[in-house]
Amino acid sequence: MMGWLDRFPLGWLIAIALWLAVAPIVPEPHLIEKLRMLSQDTLTRPLDIFDLLLHSAPLVLLGIRLWRMWQRPRN
Repeated sequence: MMGWLDRFPLGWLIAIALWLAVAPIVPEPHLIEKLRMLSQDTLTRPLDIFDLLLHSAPLVLLGIRLWRMWQRPRN
């Protein structure tokens, strides 16, 4: 089921995850802003929720990919 993620180049996944995690750099990364809004219960607008998902999805995929690589049997 997750074979497509295993075939996706790891370098690209790292680059995309890091880029979206810090974009835009000024005045504050969206991911940090949305996580702060989530912790303060002010994340209510659909656009803000979508923004949180957009900026965090590559990080989640990278985490899954690295976990799957670590879990593979070593030959």
